[in-house]
Formats: sequence, structure tokens, C-alpha cells
Amino acid sequence: MTDIGERVQETADRLAVRHVGVVVVALAGDAVEIRGAGRTGGDRDGEPDAGTIFEIGSVTKVFTSLALARMVAAETAGLDEPLAALLPEGAEVPSRNGTEITLRHLATHTSGLPRLPKGMLLRALLRPSAPDPYAGCTAASLLRGLARTRLGAVPGRRFRYSNLGAGLLGLALAHRAGTDYETLIAREVCAPLGLSDTVITADGDRAARLAHGHDRRRRPAQAWHLADLAGAGGLRSTACDLAAFLRAQLDDGTGETAEAVRLTRQTEHRITPFSWIHLGWMGRRLHPRQGARLAIWHNGMTGGFSSFLGFDPERGTAVAVLSNTQRSVDRPAFDLLDSLEV
Repeated sequence: MTDIGERVQETADRLAVRHVGVVVVALAGDAVEIRGAGRTGGDRDGEPDAGTIFEIGSVTKVFTSLALARMVAAETAGLDEPLAALLPEGAEVPSRNGTEITLRHLATHTSGLPRLPKGMLLRALLRPSAPDPYAGCTAASLLRGLARTRLGAVPGRRFRYSNLGAGLLGLALAHRAGTDYETLIAREVCAPLGLSDTVITADGDRAARLAHGHDRRRRPAQAWHLADLAGAGGLRSTACDLAAFLRAQLDDGTGETAEAVRLTRQTEHRITPFSWIHLGWMGRRLHPRQGARLAIWHNGMTGGFSSFLGFDPERGTAVAVLSNTQRSVDRPAFDLLDSLEV
């Protein structure tokens, strides 16, 4: 039987054919394997490894939701608390049929909010090649746009993936905590889990470990900065940190963080007969006709990076993939998760 290390290397090599550089992580029981392939790009070009820092895009959302769950466990926020209660005084939040948007709705993409902030789609259509498209998403601009936004459905009724909703969740939690989003994640997620390189601002020694992003044609791409929409996709991280984050998803321990991890999966909204969403995490059966392996997962993509996190709590296995190319890594990642045995 092919061992876990060989499977991880095979996946990294498979991805390196179409990606500039990748790092692949697999956990199976107590075993952890991390393998890199390809190049980091930039002035300090080399093979990426466990300490290389990548933009993780929408994988950020599961960090935001874990911060929410920790604040709920600590009774400093409530899942069914209205979004309006956590925003600055005077902020106008749309509702529909008398139903307000709650934090639960934001974390499960059932708020009725559109995918993007007000006016952003028009800008994207007019300037499709414009770099760093979210850089202007300040708190002030987001709240101005929110006041003019109409909900597409009654909150809680329908799944509709929303970067706007996830970003507002991060903004609201940070405002309740009296800090900024990066500090919130450092305090609520990184410190309890021992994550040292999950940040928005990669400065100091981290700057030398940054992978350089590339578009689908493997051409250099600019970094993305999501301003106050950071809770939707603004984090950077390493394979080492993501391995520890996944280990926390599999550990059935005690304490505030373990309680919060369980809470993220106790909440569920069904999307189809074979797929659903928890707080932040997506859920599906990899082979629904056989009722087979469970995958709890999220992916991410920015202008020059792609990422994937997934785990099977029933088997105690998990996978992370980081790439510095704007090309999906989902299929090889799901295949690897499907193949792992404890």
C-alpha cells in the first residue's frame, strides 16, 4: 500500500504540473506529512515548504467563524444576535419581511446579502484586469453600501455565498471586541492553537518567506489586500499553521477552543440532499450514492493564489493545499482526502 508520504508527494507533483508552486499537507491519525513542489517565485525563489507564507483567500472564513464560536462560548456574542447590535452606532442594516440578519446567518451564508459589496460588480465589469479589487473596502464604504443593499431572500431561508456577509461578520466581531480583525484572529484563534504565521500583514522575517502569486497563465500577480472586508479572505498562512488548525478540528478535547470547534459543526443549514454548510465550513459526502466519506471543507482563491482545507472527522484524516497560482486545487485535494486511511 502507498504510504501517506508518497500520496502527499504524488499530489504535490500532480499539482506542480500546472501550478508555479504548491505545498500539500496530510494528517492521518498521529501522522503528519508536508511536501512542497515547484517554486516560490520572486527574488528569493526556491521550493516552497512548511514555513512558506501564502494568501489563503476564502479559507479565512473558517477562521472568522471559529472566532465567532469562541466568542459565543465566552458569552461575548450570540449566534442569533442581530448584526446591527455589533456594528457602529447609526449603521443601517437591511432586513426582509421583518427578519433581521444575525451572526448565524452571516456565518452560514443565509443572510440574503449579495456576493459582493454594493457597486463592486460594476467596477469589476468595467475594469476586469484591475489589481487588488477589494482594497477600497473600508468600513465606511462597506456600511454606506450596506444601507443601500436589498436582500435577495428572507434571512435564514436560502444559501447564497457572500463575501460581503463574511466580511461584515469579521468587521462586526472586531468592533464588539474593541479591536481590529487581525488582532481578533490572533487572540481568539492563533494564540490558543499556537499558530505563529497566520496574519494579514507579513512583515519582518515573514516577508522573506512570502510566496509570490501568479495568475492562471503563471504570470506574476499582485498581492490582494481586503481592507475591512478581511474576514472574508484577507489572511495569509503556512502549511505548518494549517496542519495545527486541522488537528484542532479532529481533536475531541476539552476547553474553550474545543467547545468552539464543536459549535462550528453543530450549526447546519442544508443546501442539497448531499451538501450543507456549518459555521464557515462546507459539508458533503464524497460519494453520495454510496453514502461514503465525509468531507468538511473550504477552499480559497485570490488574484495569485489558491488554497484548500478539508477533513473527515469520522476517519480522523485531513488535507491542506496551498498554491501560489490562481488555479483551483480542489480536485487533487479531494482525491487525496478520499484516499487517506488511519
